Amino acid sequence: MKAESIENKIKSQFQERSLYQFFSELAQVFDLAVRACRGLFQKPFEKAIFVQQLEEVGVNSLVVVALTAAFGGLVFGLQSYLGFHRYIGPGSEAQTGSIIAVGLSRELIPILVGLMVAGRVGSSMAAEIGTMKITEQIDALVSLGANPVNYLVVPRTLASLIMVPALTIYGDFIGIFGAYAYNVLLMHVNHTLYVNLTLKYFQLWDISVGVIKALVFGLIIAIIGCWQGLTTEGGAEGVGRATTKSVVVSSISILILNFFISKILPATL
Repeated sequence: MKAESIENKIKSQFQERSLYQFFSELAQVFDLAVRACRGLFQKPFEKAIFVQQLEEVGVNSLVVVALTAAFGGLVFGLQSYLGFHRYIGPGSEAQTGSIIAVGLSRELIPILVGLMVAGRVGSSMAAEIGTMKITEQIDALVSLGANPVNYLVVPRTLASLIMVPALTIYGDFIGIFGAYAYNVLLMHVNHTLYVNLTLKYFQLWDISVGVIKALVFGLIIAIIGCWQGLTTEGGAEGVGRATTKSVVVSSISILILNFFISKILPATL
């Protein structure tokens, strides 16, 4: 009985410590997000770093996003074709266009782009800033009178807020064309009917929903990546942990927030 009591007490203390650590880290992330958003409207603004991050987040992600969106559209087109052909009947496949376009632009493409950017860019932010932290470059910035948040976090946050939505729109067109190519070019679905039904039911609001999600995802990726970098400890091993945690936390946050944003936003305007 005494051993069980001690074990229960240890478990209780561990759970309390884990809960406290979770809310403590959540508060740190929220505080960094507020400071970064406030820094967007403060001077000085690091234009050189901002332009560099635009290239890093946006231009250097074009190939990854293109491949992801293309094959996402192809497989979505494949499964939609099979579903309509099997359960509704031959000749109904042309009706898949609007469903594919809405599904890709509202759900699949924003998530895929967010996950790809989190893996490629979020980890890079965490590793770069984490290396600066353990080599005391951030302390040198502070000693020179620079604000680390304005110098490091703000340009990355603004670049992500601009480029993740842009990459999402770019991915929408590629994904929708990939689905079109599979259905019309490979499976010989009626081109005119497919396009007309897509244009009839596909709305600008569907793309807007994906862009709104991408804005949130871009903010999450930048803030979590920078936060992990700024809190890095323990040398090279700590940088590795920060990089891994940045990708994991960003990816899970994207998947969770996607559901709640989809629930909040209306289906149509």
